[in-house]
Formats: sequence, structure tokens, C-alpha cells
Amino acid sequence: MDVLDLARTQFAVTSGLHFLFVVLTLGLAPLVAIMHTRWAMSGRPLHKAMTRFWGQIYVVNYALGIVTGLVMEFQFGLSWSGLSHYAGDVFGAPLAMETLVAFFLESTFLGLWIFGWGRLPKWLHLACIWLVTLTAYASAFYIMVANSYLQNPVGSVVSGGRMELVDFGALLTNKALVFSFPHVVGAGLFTGAMVMVGASAYQLRRRTDQVEFFTRSLRTGVVVAAIGIFITMGFGYAQFAGVQEGKFDNTAAAIGLAVMMEIGQLLGLIVLLAMLPMIRVLPRWRWTHRLLMAMTPLPFILSIMGWVAREVGRQPWMIWEKLTVADAMSPGLTSGMVTASLIGFVAVLGLLAVVDYVLIARVVRRGPRGLDLGAAAGEPRTPAMSY
Repeated sequence: MDVLDLARTQFAVTSGLHFLFVVLTLGLAPLVAIMHTRWAMSGRPLHKAMTRFWGQIYVVNYALGIVTGLVMEFQFGLSWSGLSHYAGDVFGAPLAMETLVAFFLESTFLGLWIFGWGRLPKWLHLACIWLVTLTAYASAFYIMVANSYLQNPVGSVVSGGRMELVDFGALLTNKALVFSFPHVVGAGLFTGAMVMVGASAYQLRRRTDQVEFFTRSLRTGVVVAAIGIFITMGFGYAQFAGVQEGKFDNTAAAIGLAVMMEIGQLLGLIVLLAMLPMIRVLPRWRWTHRLLMAMTPLPFILSIMGWVAREVGRQPWMIWEKLTVADAMSPGLTSGMVTASLIGFVAVLGLLAVVDYVLIARVVRRGPRGLDLGAAAGEPRTPAMSY
């Protein structure tokens, strides 16, 4: 491959790996907040245990996902300085908001929630996890604002050979944003819920002694999965109203879009017409548990395919009809330089993804006993090496 193809491949692979963390974060955050709300209102030990268990999975995914996000920001200066020079004043504004407002606030509130067990007042502690959820979605919103600008550059004019921001409000009402952001939200909810369904099915199939715990978790996951897939499908179709003419003339983008839609529709039918009506009996029907476990990775695959269709369809433009990908690339790059950074980034991010899912799998296999999150003084914990 030439330098341009290598640079594109590097960004595609690293952004895809990063999004695996993001989509799970967006799904688990509101689920954990809902469980914490149940606990705060009822005071039941079961709800506390559910909050701690699923909260620990969320924290593991968030902690490892932070590093992959830093690599994404780094690449704009490394490989795409042409984009930064030409449209940095516009494209950089929502990215700065995401970093300074959403990302730092989310980390702060998550830290307060993690270390606030038994220290913060009950309702203040609950508020922290809801603020984590809100700032996580604010972060996703600003990222989608920046990405939607690349799809449909609004609110800016060319001045002195560079894009200049003249209307920030236009960025927030971009036709490429208003339907695509809820689509991403729905995908996140669906993904997080299906992880909960698959993990609960695994434990129930093993004939766990925590039957009520995982029965409630599975049913909660099915309900949220139904909501998530409904939002995803609805806004998925609606966002075609904001698609630029000719965007999906690209063969690769058209194939990715078609496959994603077909698999997504099939999953939607399964969740809405099979899983949801059988929500009362699914925990008892062990023959369904293997199927539910096998469905767990499908939302991740669909999410990546959706991003491929959205981004490849824009080629050869970095900013639609304003800046080509070739012109956005940093000058002076060589194949050796990009290959070296590609290997390094993929190795590190791939390792983080593997570690993330191995740690999550071990938490799921171990069950809700011996958790570190929210552990009281003197409470038995599972040794760290058992991870």
C-alpha cells in the first residue's frame, strides 16, 4: 500500500478498536446508574450487589479505554496535519469541548463514585454515577458534532485558505448530526444490554446459586436491548435524510451498509419479537442460553460496520467537497514511518482490547462475590492475581 492507504488503514483500525470500548461504555453507564437508583430507593442488598458487579465491569472497560482515546487525538497531528491546518479552527472546537468539558468531568465524577462508597451521602453518591452517564453522552455528542462536520461542513466559511467558524449553532443542528447521534446512543444501549444478557445467560447455564441476581440482570438486559435496538433502527433509517447525495456510490461503503442493515434488522426482530415476549421464561430455558451468549459479540460487529459505512462512504473527501483525504494527510510521511506507527498502535490497542475482554470475562465467570468496587473494610476480596 502507498502512504495514503497506510495512513487510512492506521486510523481505521485504531478508531475501530477505540469504538469497541466506547460503545460498551455508553451502554453500561446508564444500566449501572439505573441499578444504583434501585438500590438507593429500596436499600435491598440484591440491588447493591448488582450495582457493584456491573459497575466493576464498567470501570474495567472505562479504565482501559482511556488510553485508546489518547491515541486517536495523537493521530490528528501525526498523520492528518493538513486537516488540522485547514479546518482546525472549526473541527477542533467540538474536540476541545469533548476533552475539556466531557472527558475531564466524566473522569472526576467516576473517581468520586468509585471512592465514594461508604464515604459520600447516599443521594450524592447516586448523583455521581448519573453525572458520569450524562458526561459520557456529552462526550459522545461532541465527537459526533466533529464527525458530522466532516460529513456535512456547515457553520463555516473559507477565509485565507482555511475554514473559519462563523456559526457554532449550525454545528449543533447539523442534519448529519441530529439523527446520527441518537443512532449511536441506541447502539450503545443495545451493546451494553446484550453484554448483560450474555453474561447472565452464561451464569444461569452454569446453574449459579445467584439465580435471582442473574435472572433480574437478564430481564433488565432484554428490556434495555429492546429499547436500544428500536432506537438504533428508527434513527438509522431517519438519518438517511441527512446523507449527502452520492455518498454510498462507493462499493465498499454500500456493501458495509447493506450487511449492517440486514444483520441489524434480523437482530431487531429476534429481540423485539422473540426475546422480549419470552422475558419471563428465558432465565429458565437453558437451551436458549447458548444462543444468548453467541449473540453477545454481534452488536460490536454491527457498530464497527456502521462506522465503516459512514466513513468509507465519504471517500475521497476528508471534509465533504471541501478537503480531500490526500490533502489532509501530513506532508513528508513515508511508508516506513506510517508502517512503524501502524504496527505500534495496533499492537498496543489490540493488547488493551484483549486484556479488557479477558478481565471482563473473568469478572463475569467469578460472579458477584469478592468484588473490589464498593468493598467494605474487612470484606473478603478476590486476590488481584485471579483476574
